[in-house]
Amino acid sequence: MPSETMTIRQMCDTYEVTPRTLRFYEAKELLAPIRQGQRRLFTKRDRARLKLILRGKRFGFSLEQIRQLLDLYDAGDQQHTQIMRTRELAGERLEDMIRQRSELDEAIEELRNQMECAEKILSARETSSHAAE
Repeated sequence: MPSETMTIRQMCDTYEVTPRTLRFYEAKELLAPIRQGQRRLFTKRDRARLKLILRGKRFGFSLEQIRQLLDLYDAGDQQHTQIMRTRELAGERLEDMIRQRSELDEAIEELRNQMECAEKILSARETSSHAAE
């Protein structure tokens, strides 16, 4: 079980991120590690927030959307508002992803057809080239 705090190295190793990433999230005020001189110590709260940030990025949420969702944690309503807003944004993102997948499926099929046409043309040329010899 992790201790109360983790160093930047421990965070990087545990969550497979770079120190630059952690400093970036700190600069964007998404994480707020304890500062001891040059040393940063990340709390359980920072770890939980980082997990949510990484999950949100994986799902395609912007950092601003992630910040807004994280800020709703402290709304004082047992995360009801945060959960409702997360569900709303997730639904929108899911619709976008499904649309993008559909567009990608169409593009893949079109590219396959173009490749088949190219193969037929090349095969026909190769056949006529051999016939001319």
